[in-house]
Amino acid sequence: MLNMVEQRKDRLNPLLKLIPAGLLVSAAWLRAHDYPTNLVAYYVASGKLESPARGVYRIPGPPLKWQSVAASLQLIEGSYVHIGGRTAIVQRGLGHYARLSGAEKILLHSPAPLPPWVNKLGLPERFESRPDAAFGALRVHRDEKGVLRRFEKPEEPVAPEALGELGLAEVKWGTFDWPLIFSGQERAILELLQDVPDRESIYDAYVLLQGLGTLRPDRLSALLRACRSIKAKRLFLALAARLNHAWFKYLDLKGVELGTGKRALFPGGKLDSKYQITLPADLDEHAR
Repeated sequence: MLNMVEQRKDRLNPLLKLIPAGLLVSAAWLRAHDYPTNLVAYYVASGKLESPARGVYRIPGPPLKWQSVAASLQLIEGSYVHIGGRTAIVQRGLGHYARLSGAEKILLHSPAPLPPWVNKLGLPERFESRPDAAFGALRVHRDEKGVLRRFEKPEEPVAPEALGELGLAEVKWGTFDWPLIFSGQERAILELLQDVPDRESIYDAYVLLQGLGTLRPDRLSALLRACRSIKAKRLFLALAARLNHAWFKYLDLKGVELGTGKRALFPGGKLDSKYQITLPADLDEHAR
């Protein structure tokens, strides 16, 4: 029978092969792979693993990046989480950048709260969770084999090239080309508008939309039909009509539910009579 030291050595190499280089694994993930707390503690004490925050581990290596955290949630934890809203637009170089002060926020859209450790890693960025109820039917995650699965139809794998139909996109990142799931630009702008005016500025949203001159009208039309946020849809159409990008006239709004009644988001604002939502009177002046 192997003694304790030999057991620790015998199990170390398989563990190092099991943990993807550069990514994080949770204590729960390690337990599920039959690595108990005392054995993990030994590997940390001996420098084979490091614990940048309580309950999360990695193989020592280059400094963590926020993308490593997002990749760990998507690829290791199997979370229904994607990089969305403002982050998806700005990080992919889409639109004009509306600069904010303070720590950069990384917006992760998910039906569940983020694990507490994501903001205890000492990174300069701060992660914020956003609910994705407006697109609840268009969620995906990766199973334990890395296969994309749709929330509503997990028995049917999703090919990476089919993500676009859900308003999502796969972007390779880092030395190992981790496939991060982002919102496509059409979905991202609608996600951003859900946060107006409480967590996002209408002026910043307008500036970002000004830079999105290559949106795909067929994909936008489908996402507008799928989106459950009346506010986001009305805001999008009111702003897009003012900007009058080339794609706007090709939108097919048949079946797009816009609700009834007026939406007064901005006190003292000016009502857009077509889409029945108020916009700031100084929108064009402020956004230039």
